[in-house]
Amino acid sequence: MNQQIERMKELSEQLTKASKAYYQDDQELMSNFEYDRLYDELQKLERDSGIVLAGSPTVTVGYEALETLPKERHETVMLSLGKTKERTELAAFAGEHKVLVSWKLDGLTVVLTYRNGSLAKAVTRGNGEIGEVITNNARVFQNIPLRIAYQGELILRGEAVITYTEFKKINEEIGDIDAKYKNPRNLCSGSVRQLNNEITANRHVRFYAFSLVKADGVDFRNSRAAQFEWLGAQGFDVVEYRVADAKNIEDTIDYFAERIQHYDIPSDGLVVTYDDIAYGQSLGRTAKFPRDSIAFKWQDETRETKLLEIEWSPSRTGLINPVAIFEPVELEGTTVSRASVHNLSIMKALRLGLGDTITVYKANMIIPQIAENLTGSDSIPIPEMCPVCGGKTEVHSVNDVETLYCTNTECSAKKIKSFTLFVSRDAMNIEGLSEATLEKFIAKGYIRRFADIFHLSKYKDEIVEMEGFGEKSYQNLIQSIEYARQTTLPRVIYSLGIPNIGVANAKLLCRHFDYDLDRIRSGSEEELAAVEGLGPVIAAAVAGYFSDPVNAKNLDLLCEEVVIERPEASAKAQVFAGKVFVITGSVNHFENRNELKAFIEERGGKVTGSVSKNTDYLINNDTASTSSKNKKARELEIPILSEEAFLAITEEADVPQ
Repeated sequence: MNQQIERMKELSEQLTKASKAYYQDDQELMSNFEYDRLYDELQKLERDSGIVLAGSPTVTVGYEALETLPKERHETVMLSLGKTKERTELAAFAGEHKVLVSWKLDGLTVVLTYRNGSLAKAVTRGNGEIGEVITNNARVFQNIPLRIAYQGELILRGEAVITYTEFKKINEEIGDIDAKYKNPRNLCSGSVRQLNNEITANRHVRFYAFSLVKADGVDFRNSRAAQFEWLGAQGFDVVEYRVADAKNIEDTIDYFAERIQHYDIPSDGLVVTYDDIAYGQSLGRTAKFPRDSIAFKWQDETRETKLLEIEWSPSRTGLINPVAIFEPVELEGTTVSRASVHNLSIMKALRLGLGDTITVYKANMIIPQIAENLTGSDSIPIPEMCPVCGGKTEVHSVNDVETLYCTNTECSAKKIKSFTLFVSRDAMNIEGLSEATLEKFIAKGYIRRFADIFHLSKYKDEIVEMEGFGEKSYQNLIQSIEYARQTTLPRVIYSLGIPNIGVANAKLLCRHFDYDLDRIRSGSEEELAAVEGLGPVIAAAVAGYFSDPVNAKNLDLLCEEVVIERPEASAKAQVFAGKVFVITGSVNHFENRNELKAFIEERGGKVTGSVSKNTDYLINNDTASTSSKNKKARELEIPILSEEAFLAITEEADVPQ
C-alpha cells in the first residue's frame, strides 16, 4: 500500500506540474499521450486503493483565475466530464435512451447571461466555481448576438474558440518564433482575457453554445435537442451535434472522425449527453462529474517506426528545437515522417537514440507527436555547435524546462526576418519562399547570404524530398527565382533591409542619385541627407549600412546574380513635384492603391499614410465620407479629390493652387 501511495504522490506531482505549465505558462513538459497515460494510471491506483489524495488532478477542477480581471461566483458549479476512449462504453452509456453527440471544442468555456433581451454578463469557467468577468470582450466576439428576442433571464454555456485558419494567420504575423502561439487554445484563452477588448476583436474569437442552463417559461419538451434548436433561433451558433442511440452511436462517431480531418475549429473529442433532460438530471453527479454526460476522447491511432535522426532546427531568437525524423508511416490518412520534440526536457524524458523503435500518433488527430520510445537507448548527443553558423550553444533552464540556444549574435538563422523581407513582393518578389520554408533552408545550411537563394538548384534532390515540397513546387520556386534575376534598383535597395528604408524611401534614393548604385553606396552622410524626405538620421543609417564590409560583400555577391534594369528617362511631366498625397478607400481606375501610388511618384509626387498639415491632397472616391481622414482634411482645408478629379488635373499637367 505504501508503494501505491508513493506512486500516487509522484503521479499527482508530475501531472499537476505539467498541467500548470501547459495552461498557465504555455509550455509543454510532456506529450498529451504521456499525460493521458499517467492520468489513467493514477485513476486506476485510486480505484484499486480506495484512496484519493488531497490535490489529486482527478478531483481538482481547473486553476484559480488570475487577478487581472474581476471575479464572480457561478450560480451553479461547472463540473468537468468523465471521459472514455472506448466506443463500446458510449453504447452502454446510451442504453435505451437517445443521446446528443457533439464536438468537445478546445477553447475557453464562457457563461453568458442575457436579461431583457440584452447581453448582461460574460464570465469564464475559471476553477468551476469562480470565473473572470469578460463582458466587454464577449461583446466583440465575432458571432455573439448582443440582443435576442427572448426577454427573460437566459443563462447558457459555450466555448470561445479561434479557428485553425485564424490561428495560422495570427502566427504568421508574429516575427519572433518564440512569441508564436503553440496552439489555438492558448491563443484563445489569452485573447478572451485581455484587458483591452480591441485586441480581442482583432483575434476574431467565435462562440459556440453547448449547454442551456436557464430560460424560464420556455417549453423545451424535455429535450436537449429542442434547447439547441431554440438557441439557434435566438441567433446563437450552436456546437454541431447529431442525435443517436446505442445502435448507431458508433456510426455517428465515424461521421465526426471523418469530419475532424478537415474541421477548422479545434476539437479534442466529443461529448455525449442524454436528450431526456429529466432523466439526465435524475442521475445526479459525483464530486467532480455530472452523470448525464460523458466525454469521448479520440483513441489515438499509433504506429511503430524507426527514429532516423534528430534535426536541430534553429530560429531567429537563437532557440534550437529538436525535430524527430523517422521512417514514414500512415497516420489518420496521411503520411508523416517528422515530429517536433519541443525541447530538451521532452527529448530526455523520451530517452531518444538513433535507431530506436518509437510509436507516433497525431494529437487531436492533427499534430504528429512521439507517444513512446520502446527502445530507450538515450544516445542523442546535445550539439555543442549551432548547425547553421557553428557558433557555441548553451542550455537554458526556465521553470524546469531545458532548451538549447545558439550564442552567436551573427548567426544567419537569427536573420530570418531579413531574408523574409528580401523575398517579399515589394522587394525581390520570389514566390514559394515562405518564412517557414526559409527557416528550413537556413537550418539545413542552404542559405547563408542573399545570393545563396539564387543557387538553391544545387539542392534539388533534397528540396524535392522535403515535406510540403515535390517536383512541381520545386520547379515553381526555381522559376520564380529566375524571374527575380531581372529586377530594378529600388527593389534591390528595399530588399537589403536598411533601417528606415521602405519602398518609398528606396525610390527617393534611386531618383536622387539617378539610379546609380555606386553613387548611392559611396554617398556621404551629408550627400544622403540632401535627399528630400530622408534627413540626417536615415542618412546615417544608409551610410552605415554600406560602409559595413560584411554588407558590402553580400551586396557584391548579390549583384553578380541579378541584372538591374536602368529606367529610361521619364517622359512624364513632373506635375506633382513637391506635392504630398494621401490615398484612402477603394480605387476604380487603377488595379490597387499601390498602382495609384506609383503613378503619383512617377510624376514627382510623394504618398504618405496619414493626413497632416503637410498634405496637399487627399484622394478618396467617397468625397462626402465622414471617415477620420476626410474629417481631418476638411479641418485643415485640404482638397479631397475623387479619382476622376485627380486624373483631370493630371491630364491638364497643372495642379490647381
